[in-house]
Amino acid sequence: MTRLRNYFLTGLIIAGPLGITAYLTWSIVQWIDGLVKPLIPAIYNPDTYLPFPVPGVGLIVAFVGLVTIGFLTANIAGRTLVSYGELVLGRMPVVRNLYSGLKQIFETILAERSNSFKKAAIIQYPRPGLWAIVFIATEARGEVAHHLYEHNEDVTAVFLPTTPNPTSGFLLYVPRSDIIELDMTVEDAAKLVISAGLVSPDFDKALPLKQAPSAQKPDSARLEAVD
Repeated sequence: MTRLRNYFLTGLIIAGPLGITAYLTWSIVQWIDGLVKPLIPAIYNPDTYLPFPVPGVGLIVAFVGLVTIGFLTANIAGRTLVSYGELVLGRMPVVRNLYSGLKQIFETILAERSNSFKKAAIIQYPRPGLWAIVFIATEARGEVAHHLYEHNEDVTAVFLPTTPNPTSGFLLYVPRSDIIELDMTVEDAAKLVISAGLVSPDFDKALPLKQAPSAQKPDSARLEAVD
């Protein structure tokens, strides 16, 4: 029974991530196909003349469409058209706030010049003595930076993820001196958060778990000798 249990757990560890990854990938492909395939003309849709549906057609069409849009907007005429469209959206009371916020988020996350979430770090949160993993976003900007610089605070915006869902969390502005950057990648830090500390990346330079008290604080005899 012990061997059967070990075999079962080993098989679950191997098959579980593979099955979940395959399921999520298939769900995303089907979701994109469901959105894009109705927009494809029947003459170009292979589902109209094949006896079975072809998965992934919508994904390929969406990829080609996005590349085409990027190519067309890279020239002067495309940029002019986009600027005119943004000008029209900027005059719509509700739509302009939604569009500007989403555009800024996408530019921050996807732009090659962005340094967002390139570093993992630890800070003391929610009180001194308790440590939490954060992702370094960017330096404080705008009005927040203006008011904090008045108080002589050099702050950095960090994202503190929650366990086990790292997509939700808190935006914190932390003094730069209170942030300890880690050597681990953002992916390894995300795994650590998702697993609630059970999956920890290897670290060859790790310090000893315990240090002798004499190494941390000199005793009274040493202080007297120094005096």
